[in-house]
Amino acid sequence: MTRILYSLCGADESRPFSPHCWKVVLALRHKQLDFVERPTPFTEIPKLENGFSKTVPILRDGNELIRDSFDIALYLEEAYPDRPTLFAGEGGKALSRFVERFSQTIIHPAIVRIAVADIHDMLGDTDQVYFRKSREAALGRTLEEVKAGRDAEIEAFAAKLEPVRQTLKYQEFLGGDGPLFADYILFGALQWMRITAGTGILAGDDPVASWFERCLDLHDAAGRRVTAA
Repeated sequence: MTRILYSLCGADESRPFSPHCWKVVLALRHKQLDFVERPTPFTEIPKLENGFSKTVPILRDGNELIRDSFDIALYLEEAYPDRPTLFAGEGGKALSRFVERFSQTIIHPAIVRIAVADIHDMLGDTDQVYFRKSREAALGRTLEEVKAGRDAEIEAFAAKLEPVRQTLKYQEFLGGDGPLFADYILFGALQWMRITAGTGILAGDDPVASWFERCLDLHDAAGRRVTAA
């Protein structure tokens, strides 16, 4: 049986960048499960698995098809209880839900404002048309107008991670002594920024930067296999 993870890429299939897909990459490796990753451009996603989902990640595990990164993590935890846990109990699930909401309401919007023009430039021609139209409608501005405010967004970015920085004074990972899915959620966001916009946005001596480096090294340095922009 070949386990398949459908993820997101631009014109270069070797540079998958979706934050949600990166959560699942690390979750699968955490569970020590073999899989094949199939990076897919935006406009090809609706054709996957007979139109199963408009977005990725999609995981095919034998006869099972699962969409949404959190649902995939819950599935993996239930389907493979003998493998290393992603949550360490109900408290870990609750923690992960909190981190997911924090990441998607505070961190993701900031990364969009930093990286949206870079993401556009990574895409093939057809996807660029789709991406520009959909993102400009969502943002209410042209990509060029968003890019004009990039430096200010970068300057303000580190402060948004202060709750994480304070937490890391007490422990190596959000999950405690070792990583849990909560770590992979936030890692996915920062990996998205690393691949699309580059590094240097966090200071080298920032505890969050040190945590991120530890996450890049997890599971045979799976996160480092795609280089920074």
